[in-house]
Amino acid sequence: MFADLITSKSRVRLLSVYLQSPFDMYHVRELVRRTQDEINAVRRELAFLEKCGILIKEARANRLYYSFSKAYPFYFDLLEIGAKTVGLGSEILKNKTKLGKIKYAMLSGRFVRRTKKGSDDVDILLVGTVVLPELALLVRLEEKRLATEINYTVMSEDEFGFRKKKHDPFIASILSGSRIMLLGDEESMLA
Repeated sequence: MFADLITSKSRVRLLSVYLQSPFDMYHVRELVRRTQDEINAVRRELAFLEKCGILIKEARANRLYYSFSKAYPFYFDLLEIGAKTVGLGSEILKNKTKLGKIKYAMLSGRFVRRTKKGSDDVDILLVGTVVLPELALLVRLEEKRLATEINYTVMSEDEFGFRKKKHDPFIASILSGSRIMLLGDEESMLA
């Protein structure tokens, strides 16, 4: 979690807002409402994050709006951290024991970056013995929050290994794309 690395609680709350919706722009007052921090604390952290290059500001009408800077060298790294600390990735990690015995859990790079996807694209892959009702509940909550459908695939270790060994086109398409590993070792999953 960010709180383990960052000592400013205001900065942690502010970054969490941006990581939940990394492509949105926010006005200072909206950030105050979302973080429930003092306005001066929010302004101070915004100035710091802008100075570091993490956020950029844009004037619209008489207001300043802030958003993540895609030019920031660690932009995609922040998205990866966000995928594990907020939203569905965080919920999967928090509830991994309730979800069963999961060997691999991954989010697709397209899902994390919210880029355009095809109807057959898989957003989440879980391999192992998964409690489907628990997973479905987490997915439904995230679908409601994001206002979009999430495509997920669950398979046993045996099925995954068999389909990977047979070079199944469906598995090959998932494994050839970018991914964020939530659980399991990426190298052993690809081997």
